[in-house]
Amino acid sequence: MMDELPAGLLGLRDRALITLGFAGGFRRSELVALDCADLTFVSEGLEALVRRSKTDQEGAGLTKVIAYGGDPTTCPVRAVQDWLELSGIGEGPVFRPINRHEQLSDKRLTDFAVAVIIKRTAKKAGLPTPKLSGHSLRAGFVTEAKKNGADDAAIMDQTGHSSLAMVHRYHRRTKKWVKPASSKLGL
Repeated sequence: MMDELPAGLLGLRDRALITLGFAGGFRRSELVALDCADLTFVSEGLEALVRRSKTDQEGAGLTKVIAYGGDPTTCPVRAVQDWLELSGIGEGPVFRPINRHEQLSDKRLTDFAVAVIIKRTAKKAGLPTPKLSGHSLRAGFVTEAKKNGADDAAIMDQTGHSSLAMVHRYHRRTKKWVKPASSKLGL
């Protein structure tokens, strides 16, 4: 999908939005609510403070940690750094609308726009889009993290899920032969 993003501000924003959303297991509403003040770049990567969420209406907050990626083209930390630097955004909303003349708005991107960006980018990459939504970043994070050996507690720390049942509900196991349980029987 990253190969299909356009050059310029629009492509930079969409790369940052998609990679950060995926790596952080963000809800689309959490992504668009991020302000520059919520981001802290540290030597290990990026800490993103989610001030409120669907399951945190009182606003206790959750800090999501995003590690540097090994590939610069898909690294969420570098993507956000590039976006903020080249867009000149230093305060206020991180993700903002851009018009067809590459003019950046001061307003916040809507959560609906996140779904549009994901579907548009997936379609350009030739991926099936009927089942994709803004929620796909979050479900994709859980699925990939589990596939690559992350334990449930670490996944819950990242997503903010309060129950293991929800993590299991988000896990989209698509390949039966990836770590099948029968291989653990010692036969």
